[in-house]
Amino acid sequence: MAPVLGRTVVAASSLGCSLPSPSPFTPKRASLITSAFLPPQNGLRRAFSRAGLTWKQQQRQRSDSFTVRCDAAVAEKEEATDVPGEKFEYQAEVGFLQIHLKIAPLYHKEVFLRELVSNASDALDKLRFLSVTEPSLLGDAGELEIRIKPDPDNGTITITDTGIGMTKEELIDCLGTIAQSGTSKFLKALKENKDLGADNGLIGQFGVGFYSAFLVAEKVVVTTKSPRSDKQYVWEADADSSSYVIREETDPEKILRRGTQITLYLRADDKYEFSEPTRIQGLVKNYSQFVSFPIYTWQEKSRTVEVEEEEEPKEGEEPKAEGEKKKTKKTKTEKYWDWELANETKPIWMRQPKEVEKEEYNEFYKKTFNEFLEPLAHTHFTTEGEVEFRSILYVPGMGPLNNEEVINPKTKNIRLYVKRVFISDDFDGELFPRYLSFVKGVVDSDDLPLNVSREILQESRIVRIMRKRLVRKAFDMIQDLSERENKEDYKKLWENFGRFLKLGCIEDSGNHKRLTPLLRFYTSKSEEELKSLDDYVENMGENQKAIYYLASDSLKSAKSAPFLEKLVQKDIEVLYLIEPIDEVAIQNLQTYKEKKFVDISKEDLELGDEDEVKERESKQEYNLLCDWIKQQLGDKVAKVQVSKRLSSSPCVLVSGKFGWSANMERLMKAQALGDSSSLEFMRGRRILEVNPDHPIIKDLNAACKNAPDSDDAKRAVDLLYDTALISSGFTPDSPAELGGKIYEMMALALGGRWGRAEEGDVPVEAESSSDANSGSGESSESEVFEPSEVIAESDPWTTD
Repeated sequence: MAPVLGRTVVAASSLGCSLPSPSPFTPKRASLITSAFLPPQNGLRRAFSRAGLTWKQQQRQRSDSFTVRCDAAVAEKEEATDVPGEKFEYQAEVGFLQIHLKIAPLYHKEVFLRELVSNASDALDKLRFLSVTEPSLLGDAGELEIRIKPDPDNGTITITDTGIGMTKEELIDCLGTIAQSGTSKFLKALKENKDLGADNGLIGQFGVGFYSAFLVAEKVVVTTKSPRSDKQYVWEADADSSSYVIREETDPEKILRRGTQITLYLRADDKYEFSEPTRIQGLVKNYSQFVSFPIYTWQEKSRTVEVEEEEEPKEGEEPKAEGEKKKTKKTKTEKYWDWELANETKPIWMRQPKEVEKEEYNEFYKKTFNEFLEPLAHTHFTTEGEVEFRSILYVPGMGPLNNEEVINPKTKNIRLYVKRVFISDDFDGELFPRYLSFVKGVVDSDDLPLNVSREILQESRIVRIMRKRLVRKAFDMIQDLSERENKEDYKKLWENFGRFLKLGCIEDSGNHKRLTPLLRFYTSKSEEELKSLDDYVENMGENQKAIYYLASDSLKSAKSAPFLEKLVQKDIEVLYLIEPIDEVAIQNLQTYKEKKFVDISKEDLELGDEDEVKERESKQEYNLLCDWIKQQLGDKVAKVQVSKRLSSSPCVLVSGKFGWSANMERLMKAQALGDSSSLEFMRGRRILEVNPDHPIIKDLNAACKNAPDSDDAKRAVDLLYDTALISSGFTPDSPAELGGKIYEMMALALGGRWGRAEEGDVPVEAESSSDANSGSGESSESEVFEPSEVIAESDPWTTD
């Protein structure tokens, strides 16, 4: 089994290695050369020794470089007897060792098992390829498999595979040279040999490789037996040593039939975590669940067995002889240790979509993402070309229980694999945009390295291409769901994830054409069922040139808004935007199928069939009233004008063309960290529109001509504005003051209407009864009054 450290790093070809440096070289610069494979340095010295090796610093003639050489010292005879076998030095560039030290903390320690299992899988794959032309390599050494045995008592982990193994030369070449990839060499040989071909599933040409074992181990022992060699060799090294030892295995009990066995002696702080059998099994299921070879882990199990036990004598009975004692059968639970298959789930994305049943897709989804509901839809595809990867995407059957997943894109819904080895599910929008974070699935790429970091994902051209294709496939899947005959499935998707898609209208302008057909809204003609924009446009009238909408806080308030009156009268359909995100989403879309989105709560509303002559006459007749009302209201409104949108309400307050609507103003005020200065700036101007056909407006028109200085008329204008403020969706500055005005007007309107009795007054009923008795039997008919004649004397609107 060949170790791997990464294809971007090239192994050193010599023991000497140079590093650019200013002249003279300072001790501060020398402190950079540190590694687990080199002795520690406190400043640069001419020579030092450690672990039987002599390190020398040689100054070259050139002033910009220096050389560090490691020469094997002559070991004393006492040491030779203690350490059998040959001692070798690591060959590596000092620059690589510096990088290794810097990137080591970036990896989770648990990736060591993923790397070692990947290498074991490569060793098995190599044997399988080579056995095509050399069947004798398989021999009778058993099945191709991987076994992992943790030992909590001794703090070790043993990983055994029945792969190709290594000879002594391969041990020196692969494990003795840091960053040397045996898999890369094997792939190169495959490409050169056209008979074998290069189509394979080898993993180990990527990743942090064999030396990731030292993340958790203080000592590593590799025992390997190649079918091409009669001898078995042992490679042994300590984490803080600059050398390793290779010896021949002579113990017959430790002889392998074929393959490699790696034993990790865990560090003290990692011993209790990584030697736990359940922890090892969890790591295998997480990272290596879809490796194509069986992986067995050593696990503690329990079983129920029947045992015969002699009956105990009851109290007062004499003990019976041995032959006379009765035996009864009892069941007991006993614990035992045995091998358990850890990667039972097969990677269905490696199969052709037509070969996989729907039940298999659903079962894979439930098991992989711990879901209990079946998905609403799925798509299984393979992309080829510049980037090749396989993927299965799902639309979940249930949405998030709160908005946290909308705000936080790290949902762990996309699991990234490289050659069936799990890499990560912790992404921040690199593979999927935030608004599609509800989509779940797996992505398996052969082009990404195993040691994927956040920086690699952000800068990789491969990832950008993958993201583009994944987003397109996700849209295709959702679009297919919306076109099904069973409309309930898409209705569920919209209820659960509709706000996600609306968020996409804000964040992703490049995909507006894909997003807009997926949107659904209630309308003035469809208050019970959601409607698509395609249906809206299809049902538009011939003269309608825009898509009209109204933003409100609820469906009930939208239906009763005064802005709708003329549009409903003219049979024009209006979209109801009743969720907080709706208005912003529509404003970002701007148009759909060459039809502009128009807010009916803003000024300059054009309905397309206006009567210009009637409008001109109304403006001339009510021009004086508009100026008079504007004079009374002052800065509260920007202007007063005759309305085109009202039929039954006396007036309405509309927003300026470029300012916030009443709904947006309400939302911005509700922001916890809202800026009051920006609120005043963006609130824009308000315009009061009056309905010339309403009796109140006609009365005020008469008042402004006949009694422009009337206090009652001025109070009526003030109350009219406050009422329009509320009915149009705005919030009054002083609700208590408005309430006081309404109470005052109610008192004037209701005062004495039903004959309220004051203290000392005779009740009305008593008066009427006494009048009836004194009437000497005369009957009087009820007198009928017209509404305009009632309480003429106490009318609060009359002036002297």
